[in-house]
Amino acid sequence: MALRVAVVVIVAAGLAALTLSGVAPSSDELRDWGDDLGAAGPLLWPLVFALVNFVVPWPILAGATGAVFGTAAGTPIALAGVLLAATLQFGVARTTAGEHLRGRVQARVPRIDALLARNGFLAVFYSRIVPLVPWGLVTYAAGLARVRLRDLLLGTVAGGTPKVFAYVALGGSFDDLSRPEALVAIGLLVALALAGLVIARRQFRAAQ
Repeated sequence: MALRVAVVVIVAAGLAALTLSGVAPSSDELRDWGDDLGAAGPLLWPLVFALVNFVVPWPILAGATGAVFGTAAGTPIALAGVLLAATLQFGVARTTAGEHLRGRVQARVPRIDALLARNGFLAVFYSRIVPLVPWGLVTYAAGLARVRLRDLLLGTVAGGTPKVFAYVALGGSFDDLSRPEALVAIGLLVALALAGLVIARRQFRAAQ
């Protein structure tokens, strides 16, 4: 967690310094750079996204994807990166934890483990919508529990695609947040946050 915070601070400070110095690249310059990557760019980007996501939060990477490839092309590219990152993190948790640790998790929280096993898709779906829930931690927890990879990926697509689009759109409009796509993205994030709070409240009451 400390490493993630440090990376976010460094990235934010770097962007702020570039902006204040007046040398920050424009969105058009970044798109030109993305075009220079050629056909290999969209294919390799999800892999880079997934690997870097081990230390950099995915919203920053999604915004960078939008800045380089634009909203239309960047959304499926970022979504592919998110899914690949989830697959890698899930695999790391499941293969390195070992049966002993997984058995301890299942024994200590059998109800939660059973819930994840029965409703893995819904559990992941809700976690992708509810605000302030770290996606990476949910993915690692799914790897330790009995959630199937299929449910993890389907829940991520169903619950996470709107957020991926929103952050990609914001990244693609970082130098002009008055653009229609940026306004739509901001409105969508607000709506998702409110919906997530409602879902979290209902789940809490059900648990009580």
